[in-house]
Amino acid sequence: MNDFSLDQRNYRVYIQADQQFRSKPDDIQQLYVRSADNQMISLSNLITIRPTTSAQTITHYNLYRSISVQGNAAPGKSSGQALQSIGETARQIFPPGMGFEWTGTALEEVESGGQAPLIFGIGLLMVFLVLAAQYESYVDPIIIMLTIPLAILGALGAQAVRGFANDAYCQIALVMLIGLASKNAILIVEYANQLREKGLTIVQAAIEAAQERLRAILMTSISGLVGFFPLAIATGAGAASRQSLGTAIFGGYLISTFLSLFLVPLIYIIIKTLNDRFVPPHKDPHKDSHKDPKEIERHLESSQQVL
Repeated sequence: MNDFSLDQRNYRVYIQADQQFRSKPDDIQQLYVRSADNQMISLSNLITIRPTTSAQTITHYNLYRSISVQGNAAPGKSSGQALQSIGETARQIFPPGMGFEWTGTALEEVESGGQAPLIFGIGLLMVFLVLAAQYESYVDPIIIMLTIPLAILGALGAQAVRGFANDAYCQIALVMLIGLASKNAILIVEYANQLREKGLTIVQAAIEAAQERLRAILMTSISGLVGFFPLAIATGAGAASRQSLGTAIFGGYLISTFLSLFLVPLIYIIIKTLNDRFVPPHKDPHKDSHKDPKEIERHLESSQQVL
């Protein structure tokens, strides 16, 4: 009937009968209400009480009475396929006037379902532009980014081996692998460019860079794999999302690490050779005069031994 404030807190005031007058449902008939002609009438003359059953709680969604349905996709099926199947079933069996809406993670997945290719494409574009700005060239970023398909192959392969679907968590891992896979190629390409500036040929620079950067690549990759492995074997609440994310990252990072050690030098040789053939590099006559002949000879001998 009213509210009042006390000690900076608001309290509601309710009017109710004493305990002995409201212990049974029939006690409500002892209450009186005022009629239109200002007379007090007992509720027993106006209402009839009978027992019935109903839901303990009535939930609402967007002001409509609703029920909540939860479920998981069957083994081997993606969450997108499960949502599509539920929607088709609901449209077939629901009577007129009854509908359905997604909420929670299902709503997020439905709204962002068509954005995964766009996000992945923007990620590739951003990495390419950053690398192009750093190298001041469009050739080196292409060499580096050709290693990304290796990571995607490893991630999807690991998901297939464990029977996981390409869900939203796997797609997050694919975006992360853009940077992780590019890191190893950056180490090789950067050092190979430095060797070429010292006078080594394309083949010699690629082989020397792969040898010198092997230790750094393996150290960073092993530390990363050790950190990602607990996600792949996670247990407990929410383990499915962590397993999907960890499996995709671990598999993609593992495959890209070992394959990039062999393919990046080969890709570097092919693309750089084609680039020099069709776009001859600009030579600085003053730059060549400062080269150390002994240093060039040492790199040539080490590369010939490898060949």
